Amino acid sequence: MTNEHTELTPSAPLAWLMAVACGLSVANIYYAQPLLDLLTRSFDISSAGATTIITVTQLGYAAGLVFIVPVGDFFNRRRLIGVVCLVTALALAAAALAPAFGYFVLASFVIGLSATSAQIMVPMAATLAAPAQRGAVVGRVMSGLLIGILLARAFSGIVADIAGWRAVFGCAAIAMLAQTILLWRVLPNNAPPVNTLRYGQVLRSVGALLVEEPVLRRRIVYGAFGFAGFTITWTVLPFLLAGAPYNYSETTIGLFSLFGAAGALGASLAGRFHDSGYERWATGAFLLLACGSFVFMGFNPHSLTAIIVGLLLMDLGVQGVQILNQSTIYTLRPDARSRITTAYMGCFFLFGALGSLVSGIAYELGGWPGALAVAAVLEASALAFWCTGAGRTTARANDD
Repeated sequence: MTNEHTELTPSAPLAWLMAVACGLSVANIYYAQPLLDLLTRSFDISSAGATTIITVTQLGYAAGLVFIVPVGDFFNRRRLIGVVCLVTALALAAAALAPAFGYFVLASFVIGLSATSAQIMVPMAATLAAPAQRGAVVGRVMSGLLIGILLARAFSGIVADIAGWRAVFGCAAIAMLAQTILLWRVLPNNAPPVNTLRYGQVLRSVGALLVEEPVLRRRIVYGAFGFAGFTITWTVLPFLLAGAPYNYSETTIGLFSLFGAAGALGASLAGRFHDSGYERWATGAFLLLACGSFVFMGFNPHSLTAIIVGLLLMDLGVQGVQILNQSTIYTLRPDARSRITTAYMGCFFLFGALGSLVSGIAYELGGWPGALAVAAVLEASALAFWCTGAGRTTARANDD
């Protein structure tokens, strides 16, 4: 028995609510990003030390994907989401009150760990959707998640300029508490399938999926390499914009995320390419857009127009690939969507954490051009790997 529903596509209001909830949940792991320059001064640490905040948060997110998300295949998802969201609210409050850098880093890890409620909601939406509309529904919910990643930076910068960085995490804690209450009231209270596996067996089954599903492995490469390049770019961007010749405030730096959000909105249409059977070639086109973005940003660090165009193209490309990836992998094992999410997103955010770790070193050694060169190589590697599957059939069952 599975949790698969027959032609029960969620209503538009519910789908949009889940999109907003995903955005708010995953936004929590990005609030610190535009504040790195401010946090270096507040805690008296180096820029490389500040980037460890992003690394630790993403490692926490990867841990949540491994140890929390798989339970969604066997547990009441509404209850699981409610508990995890409540933990996020408490961790955000702890970050707002952190007296020293070590406490802030610990709170950041728990924020990342519990922000995985978003990755419980995405497979939940896929399960509720009718097969013919699954790509569109996943695209809608994922668009909320992706826009949340980007708007988090704008919100963080504005609030930090007005009331300081602690207010950012305090406001986020209140928002997550309100979200917990709302989701508990409106999400479907569907009974989970009968679970015959122990927790350890559930975790081991994730590894089995990686071995048994070549499409999943290929999609992981597309997503993980692309996200690593994406993370490097957005992690070092505040350092570029905070220094000469820009000398921008946290608010202005945060507002740059609006350009990325515009790209993510365009990428939300990628789910329709999946539903129409064009996911393979659409994937190649989005990967090419992401690679092309570095031509603008890398060679023109002092041109705002070039940086803005580059951010738009990079976010459109990376987020489009992400939506196509998840729409595709959710067709593989309908009874294991949460565990597939763990396998895919665990690798995805592990590479993101490695990207943020490398970004601080690359920026200190080579500045903006050096960091962008590393990001460009990662994006190009994903595109090169896509080319290795060019001779295969484009049938959905064999899509890679």
